[in-house]
Amino acid sequence: KKYFPIRKGIIGQRKSVVKAVDGVSFTINKGETLGLVGESGCGKSTTGRLLMRLLEPTEGQIIFEGNDLLKLSKVEMRSMRKNFQMVFQDPYASLNPRMKIKEIINEPLVIHGYDKEKREKRVRELLDIVGLSAAHGERYPHEFSGGQRQRIGIARALAISPKLIIADEPVSALDVSIQSQILNLLKDLQKEFNLTYLFISHNLSVVEHISDRVGVMYLGKIVEIADQENLYKNPLHPYTKSLLSAVPIPDPKVKRERIILKGDIPNPTNPPEGCTFHTRCPFASEICKETPPTLRKVSDKQYVSCHLV
Repeated sequence: KKYFPIRKGIIGQRKSVVKAVDGVSFTINKGETLGLVGESGCGKSTTGRLLMRLLEPTEGQIIFEGNDLLKLSKVEMRSMRKNFQMVFQDPYASLNPRMKIKEIINEPLVIHGYDKEKREKRVRELLDIVGLSAAHGERYPHEFSGGQRQRIGIARALAISPKLIIADEPVSALDVSIQSQILNLLKDLQKEFNLTYLFISHNLSVVEHISDRVGVMYLGKIVEIADQENLYKNPLHPYTKSLLSAVPIPDPKVKRERIILKGDIPNPTNPPEGCTFHTRCPFASEICKETPPTLRKVSDKQYVSCHLV
């Protein structure tokens, strides 16, 4: 869980909290890609930052290979950080404009104690791996296109050979043609280095292309999680169905029944009682308004949080 306090008044006493992540629980298996989707503001990016410990959770556990990250000291956490890295949504904002590219990629190697000769060789290797040349290392971030900057961000994330990469909407700021290049690069790198991804996005077509399993978030909670094939062919939660109905079909002759939700997303400082989706759900019943559903197993590869399934 992650609750952000809202402070008001002259002395800043706490009045309420924003429940950005409210009881999210999932497992990522080694070597797989778990996609995390949902509307803007549902808590996807906050979840990714919590796993990186860029934010401290209000409550809960983060277990990585048997270690609870929240119980580690600063020194132990720094050593553990070699195992997981993040690729940010805006590649330009995540790169220091005053540093050359080779310095940006070199920085994590310096922090983790690599010697100078190994660092220089590793920087050249990484630039080559992501489709750039050694000469690009002498330039600054503003001299590159958006797709090239995202490649630099990926190279920096790979610098210390992590096991898990959290990709927070890594292609949303890029042109469609560049998106496919970056997605294919991520898939190739996963095969080559046996990487594990948490891929955060609001683009369901992108998530379908890259993910093995998909989790759907709504207002700080996971409402459905399933393998990619089951989720796209047989969505169970009404919210998942409405999201998938909005995905365009690349055939003008084929029409899909559009499910348009009524109303707006509720205020996260005061979420509805019971199921948080019941205010917009076309199938809501009395139990939905009174009792919060739990995420339960409905088949070997599909879990859903809904009273009606």
